[in-house]
Amino acid sequence: MPAYEVIMGPSPWPARYTFSPAVRAGNLLFISGMTAGDESGKIVGPGDIVAQTRYIFEKFATLLAAVGGGYEHIVQTTEYVTTTENYGKTAAVRRDLFKGRFPTATGVIVAGLLREGALIEISAIAVLPDLPPLPPGERAG
Repeated sequence: MPAYEVIMGPSPWPARYTFSPAVRAGNLLFISGMTAGDESGKIVGPGDIVAQTRYIFEKFATLLAAVGGGYEHIVQTTEYVTTTENYGKTAAVRRDLFKGRFPTATGVIVAGLLREGALIEISAIAVLPDLPPLPPGERAG
């Protein structure tokens, strides 16, 4: 068995990307930094950091569910933001999703992100329930 499994979401993953949306190594899930880009590449919630945050976490939910996990398994997030305007309001999204059991978090202010119009990019690490590896024919993606 390889050292890790690539976990794909339901949307097609562009062939030009040289990284995976998530990888599972044992019971750890590493979710790549994501912006609020939809399947067509357009930003969901342009100019609205709260809407972008919620959409990113919805994308996380799909990846987590593919390996039997949920928000309760996220233990760490890193958020890169291009603005602090309304950033405090993203806490409501975290309260709603994590139900008071919050993961560790790091926030970093950056000059810009690769996806035009993105105000926030979030990556995460989750500790999953002990589950057997996915059989080759049942890999998510």
